[in-house]
Amino acid sequence: MLQSDSSACLEIDTTSGAAPQRRARRRRDAAPNPPKPLEIRPFPQWAKVGGVQHDAASAHFFAGVALARLDQVLRSGADVSRAGIDSADVSSAGGKAADGSSAGKNFGEAGAEPVFVGALRQRLALRAAATCAAMARLREDEVALRDAEHLAGFDAAPTPGGRLHRLWRLFATCPRRPDAQYFRVAADCLDLPHDIDCAALMYENLTCANPLTAAARVSAEAAQILVDAPQIDAEIFPLWLADVTLARRLGWEAPIPLLATTILHPSFRATSSEGAGNIVATRGRRPRPSDPDWPLSVARATAHAAQDAYALAGELSRRTDTLLNVAAKLRAKGAGRVIALLLADDCVSAPRAAKAAGLSDRASRRLFDRLVALGAVRELSGRANFRLYGL
Repeated sequence: MLQSDSSACLEIDTTSGAAPQRRARRRRDAAPNPPKPLEIRPFPQWAKVGGVQHDAASAHFFAGVALARLDQVLRSGADVSRAGIDSADVSSAGGKAADGSSAGKNFGEAGAEPVFVGALRQRLALRAAATCAAMARLREDEVALRDAEHLAGFDAAPTPGGRLHRLWRLFATCPRRPDAQYFRVAADCLDLPHDIDCAALMYENLTCANPLTAAARVSAEAAQILVDAPQIDAEIFPLWLADVTLARRLGWEAPIPLLATTILHPSFRATSSEGAGNIVATRGRRPRPSDPDWPLSVARATAHAAQDAYALAGELSRRTDTLLNVAAKLRAKGAGRVIALLLADDCVSAPRAAKAAGLSDRASRRLFDRLVALGAVRELSGRANFRLYGL
């Protein structure tokens, strides 16, 4: 009997005149089996905060549930190499210093960030910037801030709202352990002095058992240090620093804009507490880091913000799934690079994509037109010219 594992069956007949078969070369941008992003289930009804004002214990409970859900998403990274997108493309996708994304740092590793985290982070940065612009009584909304960031020239001086936008976009380039240089760049966005030792302030409070307590303490202490700074800047920077502290305490790759996105929620303006159990009416006044009940405001705002971020992550995950499936059908040169740009940022203009992918402006516009027609991306500006595309 001839055994199937005998050497005779495994020998190659080198005397045969048949030419050896050549393996077909796969295109770099081809993606026959794109990976599916994490299926993000709807947020549980019992954990939704709604518009009810909760006490400290309930606020921390709901914030903890929302942060746990968001943390699960931020550690659900998938290997994108099979999608025709190199991890280097995603991690370096961004022209400006604040455009980069940490989306490609640890793909394929357990607990890595999902492929769409760059878009998630920058879209939340836009929300935070719009909220801060409203706090500063600026007229720039999300549409104006988006146009100013993505359509202005690289050397163009940013508007006051644009500086706020870049402050929050800095989260995309935040190192795992923020240092003094990183905090100096952030302070420059608000023209704040460099003598504030933000790193020491943050690391001194990281030993707090409760991450929300650490974030509240750091932001409150920063507000006290900035007492001589312009009032609105001394209010915005602590919000930014609170998110940095929270991310560091939770072990995230980079911060996610949270606190500033919901700090103006109407339910936070109704009442405020003074002393031990004394409740006084403060209608129309938003929470501030100098308030005695600031830790409670941080817990309430974080509960809302993390829940909203989780919902946005679910939407972006579904859109990313569609985009990666469409990417398998693209044959245009540089298409993989364009896909990486879309995954790494809130939106992309055709000229920026053309420059990054080595395409002509016409080829870039045609590629985006095809992506829109296939339902893979959206045109966000609503204009016939100077269009912006995103998930």
